[in-house]
This record gives sequence, C-alpha cells and structure tokens, in this order.
Amino acid sequence: MKTALIIRHTPYEGIAGFRAPVEAAGYEIDRIDVTDPDFANIDFDEPDLVVMMGGPMGVYETDSHPWIACEIVRLARRILLDRPTLGVCLGSQMMAAAMGARVYPGPVKEVGFAPVAISAAGQGSPLRHIEDVPVLHWHGDTFDLPEGAELLASTGHYAHQAFRRGSNILALQCHPEMGEDPRFDVWLEDEPYVAAAGQTIAGLREQHDRHGSAAVAAGRRMIADWLDRLE
Repeated sequence: MKTALIIRHTPYEGIAGFRAPVEAAGYEIDRIDVTDPDFANIDFDEPDLVVMMGGPMGVYETDSHPWIACEIVRLARRILLDRPTLGVCLGSQMMAAAMGARVYPGPVKEVGFAPVAISAAGQGSPLRHIEDVPVLHWHGDTFDLPEGAELLASTGHYAHQAFRRGSNILALQCHPEMGEDPRFDVWLEDEPYVAAAGQTIAGLREQHDRHGSAAVAAGRRMIADWLDRLE
C-alpha cells in the first residue's frame, strides 16, 4: 500500500477534509507532530506522499522554533527529487522557502471564507475545482513565487495563493480542507488574531456554517484530481 505522511505543525491543524480523497486514492495515512522527538529523524524522501499542514508560526521564526531549519532542508531535498508533496498555509510557505523563495509578513491578516481568483495556468489544474467557491483563509504571511513554479491562484491582498511545479508539487495558501472539522473551534479561540483581521467570532461561525460543507466538497474534488495526476 502507498504511504502518506501528514506533518502537523500544531495539533489543531490536521488533514481534515483531505483525508477522504487521500485514503480513497489508496494511501495508508500516518502523521507526526513537529514536537515529537522522532521528528528530527524522519526521512522525508521515503513516503509516497507528504502533506505539510498549517500552523501559527512563521517560517522565519527559527529562533523560537529550531525545528524549522531542519524541516526545510529535508523538504528541499524531497522537492528536488520531485516526490509528491502538498503544502497547506504554513506548509505552502515552508515549500516556498525550501524552493529558495522569500517568506515574509503580508500586508494584512486574511481571515474568513472567500473565493480565490484562478489564473490561466490554474484553469487547467486541480485548482479549477475551487473556482468561485468561498474557502477558508487564515494567514498573515506570504511568499515570493519560487523559481520554476506556476502561479495558480490569487486574492486581492495576496497575489500568491497557490502554485505548482510540475504534477507532483502543489502548495495552497488557503484551507480548502476546513469547513467540517470541529477543531475549527480551537482556531476561533485566538480572538486577538480574529480581531486584527477585522472579523468577529460570531461572523466567522456564520461563514463556516454557510460555506464550510461546499468548501470541503470542492477541496476534496481538487485533491482527488491532483492525486490522480501524480507522476
């Protein structure tokens, strides 16, 4: 059986809605937290699929999170080998850094459910499944587009929302996996972050109830399509 390793940067950001298409594609899922003592010894080259999830830290916060540098080195090797790799939010920023791009604070905190604008390249990619679908955004950092990558999606505040390199490397700044996972309640506990983004807890709950199921359904179609295209 094929293997998929989920790398969690915080316990409340797991694979969520993406689990179903990954398992349907025949992968046996394992996961590891970056706080696990065994994380430093994980061989990033070995799994058939690696999924890098989100987290509240920044790629540049290496003093506070010394595991970041080690993770980027191993991730860079995996990407160089063109091994199937998916990154979500912080995971996408880690991928960008591993590909030599700069990661830095963005202009605003982008939080809430909203659609992304799909680029011309994105129209022929798995990202087409989330076109016009409000998906969850929860980030304040951004990145330069890595060399050799295709831009797939943007928003008004964040030009670089998704990119790919070939068929096997896909990075998503947004969270199309979220919308039905009860761990969203933990995200809402960060009231200062929510307020800094100009949102309210009640407003985000309403958006989640209104858009969550459709966002997850579209996200699952996107991931199933991507997995089907892997080389």
